[in-house]
Amino acid sequence: MTQDMKVIETLESEVRSYVRSFPTVFTKAKGYKMWDKAGKEYIDFFSGAGALNYGHNDPKMKEKLVEYIMSDGITHSLDMASTAKAEFLNTFNEVILKPRNLDYKIMFPGPTGTNTVESALKLARKVTGRTDIISFTNGFHGMTIGSLSVTGNAMKRKGAGIPLQNTVTMPYDNYVDDHDTLEYLERFLEDSGSGVDIPAAIIAETVQGEGGINAARFEWLKKLEQICKRWDILLIIDDVQAGVGRTGTFFSFEPAGLKPDIVCMSKSLSGYGIPFAITLIRPDLDIWTPGEHNGTFRGNNHAFVTATASLDYWKDDTFEKEIKEKSQIIYESLEKIVKNYPEIKGEVRGRGFMVGIASEVEGLSDKVAAKAFELGLIMETSGPKDEVFKLFPPLNIDEEGLKKGLAIIEESVKSLVKEPITN
Repeated sequence: MTQDMKVIETLESEVRSYVRSFPTVFTKAKGYKMWDKAGKEYIDFFSGAGALNYGHNDPKMKEKLVEYIMSDGITHSLDMASTAKAEFLNTFNEVILKPRNLDYKIMFPGPTGTNTVESALKLARKVTGRTDIISFTNGFHGMTIGSLSVTGNAMKRKGAGIPLQNTVTMPYDNYVDDHDTLEYLERFLEDSGSGVDIPAAIIAETVQGEGGINAARFEWLKKLEQICKRWDILLIIDDVQAGVGRTGTFFSFEPAGLKPDIVCMSKSLSGYGIPFAITLIRPDLDIWTPGEHNGTFRGNNHAFVTATASLDYWKDDTFEKEIKEKSQIIYESLEKIVKNYPEIKGEVRGRGFMVGIASEVEGLSDKVAAKAFELGLIMETSGPKDEVFKLFPPLNIDEEGLKKGLAIIEESVKSLVKEPITN
């Protein structure tokens, strides 16, 4: 064990997580590669749990950020006006919202994903005067109390230490085989004896990341939106992890043709791994009084700079086409693994660059991720039983790096299938 690792194990809280899965000390990162203190090179199929969709230290973003810092640009300003903020707002509106015919007010709720979710839940309750929120099985929306209340994972919920109230959980798409889960949901809304009140909002991920890479069908999502309109319920789409191109389009809900009432975004929004979140609000819902929801770090100017630079990727459809082409390479490779190694009892899940293989063999996915790390690939697992090994390559990874990483995954599976799989 290195001295740095001894310091971390001695002084950092037991709550530390990823350092246990990736037990090395990293010193450098560029694009889709990372290096540790011993000089070993790793391909990064983790991407900061979706916070680094453009890879590490993107040169254009880095140049803009360094230039801004060296010119003594404003670093911290709460929600005061700054040129960096104005440039981001204008660019996001012109490059992202207008071309998609989306009209939203942009709120800066604080730096992280849970901040945007908390603001969305609070606003929905304020607008409607109702208290309850409907969420879905295996959903994940954050680690603060409000966000935890709409999160399905039992271990994470237990960490709250108090009852999590004013929420109702309904089955996500395909949670029950051969059953229309939205018919089930609507029956509860229709039946005055169901015990379920009409909620302020329904919150959903179009692809559940932490919940097991469960991708909702577009027709299911469209029907969900119709139910919300029919019952005057606000639809909140949590695009913190699935957004910013991760599923193939900037917003994950675009292919379904949705226009959510509220959209939550964070993770890769800054483009550079700098904490940054926004809440997109239908203009007529923007009834906040000044300062009613605030936070010291809601105006991250360094993030404004890199986020604005990152939107260059989206000024035309070239980048989106590249994502879709490389997504096909990923999907075909995973399908090949499932077919060639039936012992893993695998199923390919997800959309775009948000994909994985779910295995019925207990403990296999953890073993695949651990073996891949030994072979120089970083990836994680997800799902209620960590049954999915999950691929989150940077969206701008070149084809050579992508195929090399996929080959390591196949080699990892192959080595475990050859050996007895024991817990």
